[in-house]
Amino acid sequence: MASTRNEEHGTVAPATEHDHRCACGSAEHPSPDQPPESLPDEELLYDLADLFKVFGDTTRIKILYALMGTERCVADIAELIGATQSAVSHQLRTLKQARLVKFQRDGKNVIYSLSDDHVYTMLAQGMTHICE
Repeated sequence: MASTRNEEHGTVAPATEHDHRCACGSAEHPSPDQPPESLPDEELLYDLADLFKVFGDTTRIKILYALMGTERCVADIAELIGATQSAVSHQLRTLKQARLVKFQRDGKNVIYSLSDDHVYTMLAQGMTHICE
């Protein structure tokens, strides 16, 4: 069972069956079994819209797929997706800003990977949705 953090008191309490809180502090995430009673804050809605905008570019989607389950440098990503290193670097900047990819330096090379399992889940769910 998950837990929720009370930021005011710094305590962690077990989440209830219908508690849909996450790291953003919102309890209003949609759930198939319980629709939200109100809309999330306007700022959260803008952030969510911005996140989905990042998925609006085929090159960025190719990069994310190229990084599924592995780490790669810009040259390897570019070769795999058939794009220039410059184009890949440009799109990686956007993906980093959206916190969808992370990087680490290895000497002169920069190695990229997906930030976390949420990125994989979003891609997989999107693919499932369009293939239905």
